[in-house]
Amino acid sequence: MSAEPSAVLPTPALRAVAVSRTFSTPAGDVHAVVDVSLEVQPGELVVLRGTSGSGKSTLLNVLGGIDEPTAGHVEVAGERLDALDSAARLRLRTTGIGYVLQSFGLVPVLSAAENVEVPLRLLRTEAGERDARVRAALAMVGLERHGHQRPYELSGGQQQRVGIARALVARPSILLADEPTGQLDSATAATVMDLLHDLVHREGVAAVVSTHDPVLVARADRVLTLHDGRVS
Repeated sequence: MSAEPSAVLPTPALRAVAVSRTFSTPAGDVHAVVDVSLEVQPGELVVLRGTSGSGKSTLLNVLGGIDEPTAGHVEVAGERLDALDSAARLRLRTTGIGYVLQSFGLVPVLSAAENVEVPLRLLRTEAGERDARVRAALAMVGLERHGHQRPYELSGGQQQRVGIARALVARPSILLADEPTGQLDSATAATVMDLLHDLVHREGVAAVVSTHDPVLVARADRVLTLHDGRVS
C-alpha cells in the first residue's frame, strides 16, 4: 500500500527565526529581544503582550525590517529580509507591510484622505487609482464621509482609524501595530481592536499587534507574552 501524501503546509506570511537584538550602551549591552521565533499566517491576528520595556516595539521594528536583528533572520512570504538589497527592502516595507502607530502619526496639515494617500504617492500610483483606493480604504474603516477633515477635527478613535486606513491602502500582506490603542479610552480602544480583528480576517492580512492591555487580548487569535525580550 502506498503512503498517503503528506499535507503541504502554507508558507507563513511572516516568520522570525531565532531573532535577537542587542543594543550597546555606555552602561553595557541591552538585550532587547532574545532568541525569538514565531510564524504568522495570512488572516491571523497575533497579540504580543508585555509590560513597558519588555521588547515589544523592538521586536516589531525587527519584524518590519525597520531594524536589523543582531542574530537570526526574518522572512516575509518565504523571502529573507537580510537577502534583499536596500532598495528592495524599502519597497517591501512600503508595499508589503503596513504600520499602525500609537501616536497615530498623521500629518496635521493634511486631510484624512491626504494622509491615507501618502503611501500611494510614495509608490507613484496613478491618480485615478490612487483616489479610488483612498476612498475604499476610508470606507473600510467607516470614515468615507470624513475624508476632507483634518486630524484636529477628528476624535482619537477616528484618527486611529485613519492610521489603519493608511496602513492598509497599499494592500500589504502584513500589518504591524504598536500599542494602537494606547492613547484611547477603553471603549474606543475596544472598538478599534474589533475593527482590526474584522479587517485582518476579511482581508486575509497577517497581523501582529503589541499591547499591555489585558482587555484587548480577547480579540486575538493567538497571544504571545514577551518578558525581558523573550517569548514565553
